[in-house]
Amino acid sequence: MTTPFYITTPIYYVNDVPHLGHAYTTIVADALARFHRMRGQDTRFLTGTDEHGQKVEEAAKKRGLTPQQLVDQVAPRFDECWKQVGIDGYRFIRTTDAKHKKVVANLWHRIRERNPEDIYLTTYQGWYCVGCEAFYTESQLVKDGESWNCAVHKRPVEWIDKERSWFFKLSKYTKPLLDHIAAHPDFIRPQQYKNEIVSFLEKEGLRDLSISRTSFAWGIPAPDPDPEGHAHVIYVWMDALTNYYSDLCGADGALESADAMKYFPHAIHLIGKDILRFHSVYWPAFLMAAGLPLPKSILAHGWWTVRGEKISKSMPATRIDPAVLAGALAVGPLGYSIGIDAMRYYLMREVPLGNDGDFTFESLFGRFNADLANDLGNLVNRSLTLISKFAADFPPAEDQTLFAAGENPHWQLEVHAFQATNLVAKELELCAPSKALEQLWKLIGQANRYIDQTQPWAMAKAKDPALPHTLWCLQRSLWTIAQMIAPVLPATSQTLLGWLGDSAPARWPEGVQGRVFTLAPAAIATDATPSVLFPRLDEPMQAKIVTAVAGEYAAGASAAPADTPAPAPKAAKPVEAAKPEAAGPITYDDFAKLELRVGKVLTAQPVPKKDRLLHLTVDLGEGKPRTIVAGIAEAYKPEALVGKQVIVVANLAPRKLAGLTSEGMILAAGDEAILGLSAVDADVPPGTRVR
Repeated sequence: MTTPFYITTPIYYVNDVPHLGHAYTTIVADALARFHRMRGQDTRFLTGTDEHGQKVEEAAKKRGLTPQQLVDQVAPRFDECWKQVGIDGYRFIRTTDAKHKKVVANLWHRIRERNPEDIYLTTYQGWYCVGCEAFYTESQLVKDGESWNCAVHKRPVEWIDKERSWFFKLSKYTKPLLDHIAAHPDFIRPQQYKNEIVSFLEKEGLRDLSISRTSFAWGIPAPDPDPEGHAHVIYVWMDALTNYYSDLCGADGALESADAMKYFPHAIHLIGKDILRFHSVYWPAFLMAAGLPLPKSILAHGWWTVRGEKISKSMPATRIDPAVLAGALAVGPLGYSIGIDAMRYYLMREVPLGNDGDFTFESLFGRFNADLANDLGNLVNRSLTLISKFAADFPPAEDQTLFAAGENPHWQLEVHAFQATNLVAKELELCAPSKALEQLWKLIGQANRYIDQTQPWAMAKAKDPALPHTLWCLQRSLWTIAQMIAPVLPATSQTLLGWLGDSAPARWPEGVQGRVFTLAPAAIATDATPSVLFPRLDEPMQAKIVTAVAGEYAAGASAAPADTPAPAPKAAKPVEAAKPEAAGPITYDDFAKLELRVGKVLTAQPVPKKDRLLHLTVDLGEGKPRTIVAGIAEAYKPEALVGKQVIVVANLAPRKLAGLTSEGMILAAGDEAILGLSAVDADVPPGTRVR
């Protein structure tokens, strides 16, 4: 039986909306989970939302909602976003789930039973950051004039004066944690973050930790009563961290479930470096106190900035919507799925895991054109064109005598492919996707050089008997590459394998007796002309992408070659509003037949030879975007629509328009001319019902 693979992301706080930083963590976890599944490993992948705490309670009050109503509105955005950017095979947990609440309470009881002195009541005062939901000492804060600021949020912290609180005896676990880290070298990765935590533990030691609050009510109630009658809710980090364990438990919340014992000792917690201390100190200390297994590894990555600026609510230009970015990159004939893959590739290739990354359009377009269009795209197009053109007269076939000749291009490509499968797998096993892609692109470069060296077109002209073997080598190397790109570029892999005649799911091409190729030679239809996987982005295309993704940020994004603000919709000529002819009354039942839902425009492009029509893909919260053909081209530029929220008639029967099947209708104002789109005045999740 193989060792299980269990990877988790942080659960994302619901006072936020998904942005590039969230997407990076989740996409990396998805790629690693895909790799382990491809190798036949028992794989589990968990993400979700953190829904308790003071921030949520305050935000709900401002909106006139209960906290539960607020989190029910916001949490689905993350689940929907992950589906939109190609995340697959994950479990989604919410800390408001009934099972999770039971597990948190059971963890509390378990600590009290095994180590009664580890949880005790006292009065606390200190500096508290609402953004981090954490208490800090002055040595951990930044002095700014008369105030103390959070080092992460750069905002003043609050002084909590003598609040009654349950405490966890964290100070007891300084040495046990140091001993565990020493005995398990991979417990905290990469090395720089391990050094940071070890230094903190050795120099400062640990202080006991407040694990409950009485100044707000939105949280899991502390299981033990306070003799003074105060109502406590469990500290949000004790609540949130337990999600990694609670998802493995049964409905009764029992801690020693079969799945918990099976998966949790192999858990890899993939996190941002800003929450390293919570995961590598607090969480293992709670588990030690409860006598439960610790996770295998805490894997920390750096921060993503946008053009040098930290992603922040106060700077909307930094908050890039991953689904909008993927939609804007969907520039080729294969559409939205290729846009997703391009974004995934950029995020994972650009920055080694553990380092900070800076998003710029210049680096994005550089990766797209050099790596995807030139290297991979060019190899695919050249190879399939050659095989399709010559396969009828020279069917691809292996010739072992050509390998026996020793040092030659055929043998070099074969050896490089075999080595690449091992090198790429090794880097993915180490959770290093950037290095894995670097190794894979070396094979792509070798395959491109193989075409230049062997010149199959000249071999065909000379009727060279080695041409069938050359085509076989090309086909085999392309198949191997198609399999190995699957964790990072799943849609591209599936498309390429289909072109190669392989309809089976991607699987890792393990070597067998020095050979990597285990697939019978794929039949390629000679009458099929391969499409372009990744068309090169010229300057006008780059400018459109910048406008679609960044809006007002476009004017200041120096990285883009032709940065202009998003164009405004065409203004209709001023006309006196005509009095519409009154329609007859309808019944409420008639109106109720219409299913109106909020949609988010992901892509927009003109319909060829149809001046009034635009071809849109719209997210309605269904997992797969819908195609909608809308007659609004005279009023709106395509790039101005990407990211907009619109109201869609969602239950309209599909209809053929200009050769496309339109799966809904977008509501707009106007009689003969479109004057404006109907919309909602608040950011609500796609698919929300309009009443």
